[in-house]
Amino acid sequence: MVVPAFREEARIADVVQAAKRYVDTVVVIDDCSPDETSARAAEAGAIVLRHAVNRGKGAGLKTAFAKLAELGFTHGITMDGDGQHDAEQLPAFLEALREPGVTLVLGNRFSNPRGMPLLRWLVNATMSWLISRMCRCVIPDSQCGFRGVAVGNPAVLAAQSDHYDYETEVLVLTARARGVIRSIPVRTIYRGESSKIRPIRDTWRFFKLLCRI
Repeated sequence: MVVPAFREEARIADVVQAAKRYVDTVVVIDDCSPDETSARAAEAGAIVLRHAVNRGKGAGLKTAFAKLAELGFTHGITMDGDGQHDAEQLPAFLEALREPGVTLVLGNRFSNPRGMPLLRWLVNATMSWLISRMCRCVIPDSQCGFRGVAVGNPAVLAAQSDHYDYETEVLVLTARARGVIRSIPVRTIYRGESSKIRPIRDTWRFFKLLCRI
């Protein structure tokens, strides 16, 4: 289990403890939080990796997956550190990852979008349509951070992006390598928190990614 986190001292312990009901090892990558994120995660039983400077979510995921490979794991499941992902759905990811040939399992929030802010729904739906065309397969929810990935998937470390566009690049590279991508329905817990995505900056990075790949 991999949990990228930045400024999540209020919720990271709950996320780690919930995940550990289903998996033995949780790796939290703290992207240089100025609060007690690392301490709270360690107290909850996670292996904590910490960047010395803020490098972005994608860089954090690459660091964490390199650690999983070092520890001998064949797969990793990613959950966000803000508590939006429901740990009770981890068994569904574990089951899907056991299917022969599956390279990447992607959560699909659009199977039950209740509570998703309208603007977020519109942006995600548009981006998923674009990414589906690039991947030449149906990607219902390309922006979902709840996903299971084979550690040996070359796209995990080959992706050049270091921020939120990293997850999109991994999808595209996986599809181009003819990896098997499967989507499963997931529930997202919205508590009215604001997104860490910065619309102008991260949209610009997304379009730069589209031009590059």
